[in-house]
Amino acid sequence: MTVVVGYTGGDQINPTYQNIKDATEAVLIEYDPSIISYEKLLEEWSKQHYPFNPPMKTQYKSAIWVNTDEKRDIALGLLEKMKEEKGGKDVYVDVENVKPFYKAEEYHQDFLNKQKSSRSLYL
Repeated sequence: MTVVVGYTGGDQINPTYQNIKDATEAVLIEYDPSIISYEKLLEEWSKQHYPFNPPMKTQYKSAIWVNTDEKRDIALGLLEKMKEEKGGKDVYVDVENVKPFYKAEEYHQDFLNKQKSSRSLYL
């Protein structure tokens, strides 16, 4: 599995963290469906995500970008399940068609591990 941090969803070409306009910060996951299903990936995502607050701006909105109708149906089904589990509370997650993805700056890649190693110097 490969995970890349970047930007997608907008019309801007080559957005950057300092110059992001209509794009959204995103994670691109390349996976082997013979090892893990798309549905299972989304279920794991949902365990670590709180989609019940409306986004303050497009850069930080919650979204799932899909490239097939089947994936759209799976994503929408998961969001409906999340809503039901919270007693009908609104779920703020857009399900959109895939748009070009632009890799983020290197300092954003593997960010948590980089932060852990730099913090350990101060413990």
